[in-house]
Amino acid sequence: MTNPSTLYRGGVLHCPADPSATALLVSGGRIAWLGTDGDAPPADRVVDLGGALVTPAFVDAHVHATDTGLALSGLALSGVRSAGQLLDAVAAFAADLPADAVVLGHGWDESGWSDPTLPDAAALDRAAGGRRVYLSQASLHAALVSSALLAACPQAVQATGYDASGWLRRDAHHVVRAAAQGSVSRAQRVAAQRVALAHAASLGIAAVHECGGPEISDEEDFTGLLGISGAGLPEVYGYWGELGGAARARELGAVGAGGDLFADGALGSRTAHVSQPYGDGDGDGCGHGYLSAEQVRDHLLDCVAHGMQGGFHAIGDVAIGTVLDGFAAAALTVGVERLRAARHRIEHAEIMNKRLIARFVEYGVVASMQPAFDRLWGGAGRMYEARLGLDRSLESNPMGAMHSVGVALAFGSDSPVTPLDPWGSVRAAAAHHNPAQRMGVRSAFAAHTRGGWRAVHLDVEGVLALGAPATFAVWSTPAGVERGLPVLLAEDPELRGPDDPTPLPVCRRLVLRGEVIYEEGSS
Repeated sequence: MTNPSTLYRGGVLHCPADPSATALLVSGGRIAWLGTDGDAPPADRVVDLGGALVTPAFVDAHVHATDTGLALSGLALSGVRSAGQLLDAVAAFAADLPADAVVLGHGWDESGWSDPTLPDAAALDRAAGGRRVYLSQASLHAALVSSALLAACPQAVQATGYDASGWLRRDAHHVVRAAAQGSVSRAQRVAAQRVALAHAASLGIAAVHECGGPEISDEEDFTGLLGISGAGLPEVYGYWGELGGAARARELGAVGAGGDLFADGALGSRTAHVSQPYGDGDGDGCGHGYLSAEQVRDHLLDCVAHGMQGGFHAIGDVAIGTVLDGFAAAALTVGVERLRAARHRIEHAEIMNKRLIARFVEYGVVASMQPAFDRLWGGAGRMYEARLGLDRSLESNPMGAMHSVGVALAFGSDSPVTPLDPWGSVRAAAAHHNPAQRMGVRSAFAAHTRGGWRAVHLDVEGVLALGAPATFAVWSTPAGVERGLPVLLAEDPELRGPDDPTPLPVCRRLVLRGEVIYEEGSS
């Protein structure tokens, strides 16, 4: 039986090739016709758009689905503003849990507290009634843990990054993270993944890039998520971050051997590898590098040998430089053009300079970036200024400079580090704290739609065009539409910026390859 065709009519379409288009016909999972209502062909079904905006759907180019689902259904700490509020939140959440449960929370960020003093392990014990507690910082690269959890992880005491206060980073953090997440059953993990993907769909996100790996998730978690990809939910494109693991990544069903293959840590935990010491650290120095240029080279050569895309997590300028030195070394063996053709990636790329940006262009590196990082932590009086100083903080996340010289950008959230929020990310890129780093709304939208598809070598996706996959979102646009995209920035220039009050669009329907996977008001 042939799939029924559906005509969507009476809308405003983001279709640069035909700006007057108000309708499209979906047949066989593709766009079979585009034009005006009056010229529309017959169809098995007709959907009246009622003047709504239709755009290509979003792609989130860096997520952690299980962690996102657990954060959405667990203890969210992004709103706490003091150690006391954090402890109160733990106590209220723990009160409803069994005595042997592990309290899992995420999102606290002491850089926004008036007093950044953290509670210690004993205080967490008291708040949680003796339960084991694991509270990941917003960066996901550090955590506060209780004495009860430390007692269950004796190997953490000897690991790098251990602190008896319960504030753990680096290897010690990896140990307790694995123990805490080991308390989550497989059924709970699957449920969390479905919660995360369903939430993504409700925001107009039709595909996500899952960044897994042995330091982040286990293989069953990773393959289980890939197994529900596109089954009435957004599609999942997996990256497996294991050094020298291109063959294993392919076996697991990944599209790339990269993602969170760590060349350094994060700014929030002061473990990103930077060239100048942290301004607010206590013996943190310049952070930590986890890979050498030789290891990067060998990983890229392994990827080339197995026909896989490679990639690395690199935030600080020293770490990014090390990764790019590895690219240069790999090019001596396989040539620059072969590296460029693979579209290898660097995740985050927060602390950059002109020399590093030029090398992104040279090797055709895709920059998988998160505009919300600047929105939340950039500018005066925020975390980047505390860590880096104001001048260096304003140079961070240079999306505008990278776009202007042709670096391929793919935008995402790094959820749950920052929330899934695609239109918010588009606005954040257009309203960067540093006006010199701002992008146009159209370019930022392209980076969050077509850029994500191109990053996984699906170049025909992400547009409303005849014959293209019928993957699109239908939006309510309370602030109006201008040239086929929603108005995201205030008319008054004084109000424009990361905290712009202009209301964002709301997703009414999401269509993935012709199938409706989200409809406002449906269960």
